Amino acid sequence: MTRDTDVLVLGGAGVDTIVYVPELPLPYADSYMIDSGIRTRAGQTGDFVALGLSALGLRTHHLDMIGDDPEGELVRALHRDRDIPLTAVPQPAGTKRAVNLVAPDGRRLSLYDTSRSHTDDRLPEPVVRALSAGSRHVHVSLTQPCAHALPALRETGVPLSTDLHDWDGGNPYHEPFAHTADVVFLSAAALKDPERTMRGIVERGRAEVVVATAGAEGAFLLADGELTRIPAVVPRAPVVDSNGAGDAFAAAFLFGRLSGEPPARCALYGAVAGAHACTVPSTRAEAIGRADLLARAAEEESAPTAARPA
Repeated sequence: MTRDTDVLVLGGAGVDTIVYVPELPLPYADSYMIDSGIRTRAGQTGDFVALGLSALGLRTHHLDMIGDDPEGELVRALHRDRDIPLTAVPQPAGTKRAVNLVAPDGRRLSLYDTSRSHTDDRLPEPVVRALSAGSRHVHVSLTQPCAHALPALRETGVPLSTDLHDWDGGNPYHEPFAHTADVVFLSAAALKDPERTMRGIVERGRAEVVVATAGAEGAFLLADGELTRIPAVVPRAPVVDSNGAGDAFAAAFLFGRLSGEPPARCALYGAVAGAHACTVPSTRAEAIGRADLLARAAEEESAPTAARPA
């Protein structure tokens, strides 16, 4: 079978409104003057993963439910401008949107509009099967319509990845994603015991690799039964925004995996891309390119620090 797509990204399309605030948590006040402006742009988790994959030269296709509204047009325009094929299933409730409050140190607080999705949302199964059959890999966003697509995706036999984001290890909504994917990403932010959660994902599911990102502390990589600590990469420019860092990590890791690299090098690629993302303001949709990624990774590999047991 001819596979014309390297990675099919399911879900995670939407629009964010970015507000740079003086601090987080934001103390109560009647009003704040936002001199930097309040800006709305296309780009949520699936969009950023697709953008990151495409910037690294992978043939990428994005599938999601999108409304016939101004926000939906922003999403469509982003994909047209970046030449990323998009299959948009009509969403009567409208395109997903969120407000991101961003502090001077780059920390983010996101407010998601849950009225733009419903528990009975579905991606058409024939479309899911056809697009996945033509793909080398499928990355599944943690959004409602994607949960219903998991059984059909598993039946196709195409390798799957997902990002559980700030899962606490207990919320049952995340479990089908965690236990169906071959590669699982998540943040360690809400985990009391990252290793226990990661090993639980492997024991109860199909995952070959689990990665828990830990911001400036680097990341934990569980592969072949061994837990390894991946050091953080120092950004080349000031950190201005952590938004999209996890998506950048996932995209670069998948680039390495589809290139046949071992897990530790894939995680290094992810750390480089995540560090780069932290230097890009939320108001821009920009991802590291292949040449820069490989050059920076080579520099990191030649440095004295390296992946080490956790």
